[in-house]
Amino acid sequence: MFRAISLCLLGALLLGAADAPQKSAFDKPTLEAYVRHLYLLQPQLTVTISDPKPSALPGFKEVRVRIAQGLQFQEVPLYVSGDGKKIVQGNFYDIAANPFKPELDKLKTQFQPALGTAGAPVAIVLFSDLECPVCKGEAEMIRKNLIQNYPTQVRLYFKDFPIESLHPWAKAAAMAGRCVFQQNPDAFWEFHDWDFAHQDAITAANLQDQVLGWAKDAKSVDAIKLGACIANKATQAEVEKELEEGRALDVSGTPTMFINGRRIPQIIEWPNLKTIIDTEIEYQKTAKNAGDDCGCEVKLDVPGMPQTKAPGAPSGPPPAVKKK
Repeated sequence: MFRAISLCLLGALLLGAADAPQKSAFDKPTLEAYVRHLYLLQPQLTVTISDPKPSALPGFKEVRVRIAQGLQFQEVPLYVSGDGKKIVQGNFYDIAANPFKPELDKLKTQFQPALGTAGAPVAIVLFSDLECPVCKGEAEMIRKNLIQNYPTQVRLYFKDFPIESLHPWAKAAAMAGRCVFQQNPDAFWEFHDWDFAHQDAITAANLQDQVLGWAKDAKSVDAIKLGACIANKATQAEVEKELEEGRALDVSGTPTMFINGRRIPQIIEWPNLKTIIDTEIEYQKTAKNAGDDCGCEVKLDVPGMPQTKAPGAPSGPPPAVKKK
């Protein structure tokens, strides 16, 4: 009798355990609660869980967790096992491929302002904000040193990533710069240098007047056409596309630089940048798995888009360096 009751109780417990729902990281409320506990996230932070998508890690799917407060946010990629029971955070690499291939695949450089020699062994893609004071310092460093030291070995591409929550006229300046670029690719770099040199004098209210004043003196741009381009916001979609590309690469601040795909998420001093470039030049002599993709992608002749050439040096002198 006692044995029969015991067996019945054991069966009931086993049945109850079988009926209990199994926790899965693919259940968004479950994953959010887990992530909030894991990272000690305060209630005022919002957490958004993406739908799972295929990943390059066999047996795992990628789930992106967006943590935000107001306009500021950070995205964390997590890798969830197929059964939803295990979570992996971090980087993984394929020894047969460039370790920065995921970034290289997302970096688009066609129709972007560029300096240096096409086909160079080192390609640098810089996401910058024309109102950002830290970006100004890095821009002056790059213009002073990069092409002068590496006239044929480096190709630099400029990407707009205006952070509107911090810089009220940055996006408008980016749009104006793209208007300049459409007219004259070389003149973009004159605009670039002028903008950073005059950051303190520019405001959201006077930006257009300031830009048109520069254009009248520059003589390399039609000020009337430029004014129409700015007034019509003709390049807004282009700048927003740059923002989307930056977010896809998890760019969250400026300046952010990619050197043959290697992410440099903060300002860098010239000696450190030079060391990375020298190392990459040497590595690419045998690896040949990065650098400027010259002739490796189909580039269309799009009407209305500038046919960019490969200048070997900046147009115009580099910005003056202030003496301390």
